[in-house]
Amino acid sequence: MNGSTATALRQLPSVDRLLQTPDVAALVAAHGRAVVTEAVRAALDEARASIRAGGEAPEYSALVQAVEAVARTRTAPTLIPVINATGVIIHTNLGRAPLSRAARQAILDVALGYSNLEYDLAQGQRGSRYAHAAALLAELTGAEAGLVVNNNAAAVTLILAALCADREVLISRGELVEIGGGFRIPDVLRQSGARLVEVGTTNRTYARDFEAAITPYTAAILTVHASNFRIVGFTHTPARDELAALAHERGLWLIDDIGSGALLDTTAYSLAPEPMPQASLQAGADLVAFSGDKLLGGPQAGLIVGRTELIELLRRFPLTRALRVDKLTLAALHATLLHYRRGEIDQIPVWAMVGASLDDLRARAETWEAALAGRGVAASVVSVESTVGGGSLPGETLPSVALALSVPSPDTLAARLRTGALPVVARIEAGRLLLDPRTVLPEQDDALLAALLAQV
Repeated sequence: MNGSTATALRQLPSVDRLLQTPDVAALVAAHGRAVVTEAVRAALDEARASIRAGGEAPEYSALVQAVEAVARTRTAPTLIPVINATGVIIHTNLGRAPLSRAARQAILDVALGYSNLEYDLAQGQRGSRYAHAAALLAELTGAEAGLVVNNNAAAVTLILAALCADREVLISRGELVEIGGGFRIPDVLRQSGARLVEVGTTNRTYARDFEAAITPYTAAILTVHASNFRIVGFTHTPARDELAALAHERGLWLIDDIGSGALLDTTAYSLAPEPMPQASLQAGADLVAFSGDKLLGGPQAGLIVGRTELIELLRRFPLTRALRVDKLTLAALHATLLHYRRGEIDQIPVWAMVGASLDDLRARAETWEAALAGRGVAASVVSVESTVGGGSLPGETLPSVALALSVPSPDTLAARLRTGALPVVARIEAGRLLLDPRTVLPEQDDALLAALLAQV
């Protein structure tokens, strides 16, 4: 070490001295002493390394800036809002269904203090959290009763564990699907303690295949909606009422996992038909399981509807406590279900996006285009296709428009937008960066433009 290097190292303040300066003391008040102390050590270590590499001792202001940058990084939330401009409505990686204003307010209302989560106000005694959304869920689906757990995989696992442990469950080979995150239906069945019995073939399964597989050890027939892929061509799947008749004739349960949780007729929106719990129950299913955060448009939840005695058995089953939902989920779910009861479908963001008109989408995209043109940024409005996504309506698209930016490096611009103060997630097609207004909430338009103008 030469003399100038040693001199520069001695010029650095100690950790304690830097902590006592007014600027760093203010950071302590904002971020906490432990975090800022570690940030000071990190900043000084970096300064020493720079000096030993031939650099000079940093100014005091530069040290403070380095400490602040480290402290902010270590205290910044990891789960933050983003603007979804991809055109994928139910985007699994971006939190699936955005919640309605009413659902967000319901969360805030019960989060601000105490609530009657498990307290019966009329009786003045302990109540049940399952009372808050179950009755409305049953009413909307035509079920005798309902139950809410934390997601649909949990719902199916609970049903199988409570009703089918150590017994056989029949399922078509064509429905042994893999869901998000690499989880597979056969694995879920095994974790529940049920024994899987495959029937039929990948593309064609008949009721007679199920009938031939029934043994004294069989507990149920399980049907699973292939919500994230589609088999076309030479195919056959038995109708739910046909399977229900067979199951009940042989003393079995019919359990229907319909996945996406559409309470509406999707064909009314020019989309392919998606299974509805109402139809499944009418066909004779004993229990139907589906998601709360896909086509239903609410928070993440696993919803189970069906026969009262089976729902009550599930509610009392020990595993249910491990799978229960909290007050915030119940508040948001109840508010979302109320939209359906009141006919306020346009208040549910997923359905507002699905039902958005091309004229309205084009008008918004043209407004974005004009705002960018006013700042000298060239863009154009182009025709594209949006997708429903989120393991719902596989292969289904909706005609849409997008703002297209032709820039030297769309990947670079996309990365800058993703890492901005308010991240914007776009998509790239044919060498252009595309921003689809269908999945941008209307109240986010100004924020989107601000993010764009900060990066282009």
